[in-house]
Amino acid sequence: MAKPMTKTQLVAALAEEMGAEKKAAAQALDAVTAIITREVAEGGSVTLPGVGKFYCRERPERMVRNPATGEQIKKEADKVVKVTVAKALKDSVNG
Repeated sequence: MAKPMTKTQLVAALAEEMGAEKKAAAQALDAVTAIITREVAEGGSVTLPGVGKFYCRERPERMVRNPATGEQIKKEADKVVKVTVAKALKDSVNG
C-alpha cells in the first residue's frame, strides 16, 4: 500500500496542475478546506464533483460497551462527519 500524500506533496502537485506558484496553491487548498469545514460544522454539506460529498450526520443517544470493563454505558447523542465517495472516483479506482 502506498504512503498517503502529505499536504506539502499535495500543494506541489496542485501548483503543477494549476501552473501556479506553490504559495497560491497552498492558499487555494487552505481556502477550500476552510469552506468545507465551516459549511459542515454549520450542518450543511459540500459536494466536490468527481470526489465526493462531505456532510454532518447526527447520531442518536445509544448504549455502548466499555471494552476494558465490559460495562454498558449510555452515550449521548453526537454528530459525526461523513464522506460519500463519488461514483466517478470509485470507477477510476476499480478500473
